[in-house]
Amino acid sequence: MILLDTQVLVYDALEPKRLSRKARTMLEEGMRAGALACCDISLWEIALLAARRRIEAGPDIAAFIESTLQLRSVRVLPITPAIATMARSGIFAHGDPADRLIAATAIEHGAPLLTADAKLRNLKGLATVW
Repeated sequence: MILLDTQVLVYDALEPKRLSRKARTMLEEGMRAGALACCDISLWEIALLAARRRIEAGPDIAAFIESTLQLRSVRVLPITPAIATMARSGIFAHGDPADRLIAATAIEHGAPLLTADAKLRNLKGLATVW
């Protein structure tokens, strides 16, 4: 499994040129293998970005999110008690609660996180790719 950070989902849907070559390759390989996933908090982040007009999602934000997931057959992983607890632990220096949940989801599932976020890429114990 490959866990996709929120901005990877957004870039893939709206600005694929912003993805690194390695990210595009991993997305293609992960899609063929049916191995792409995201944390459920990413859906909320996308809705928030659209509501704040930081991305152009069209008039139906829910439809945009659905099509973004369907584009690569991305499975949505729920926040579990273990993930919630890990995200609140001291192992993360990252202050963004959503990013902490995304990182904890990757760690809990033993999955690399595909992310452009330098703060996430620098977290110890989190395997990342960009």
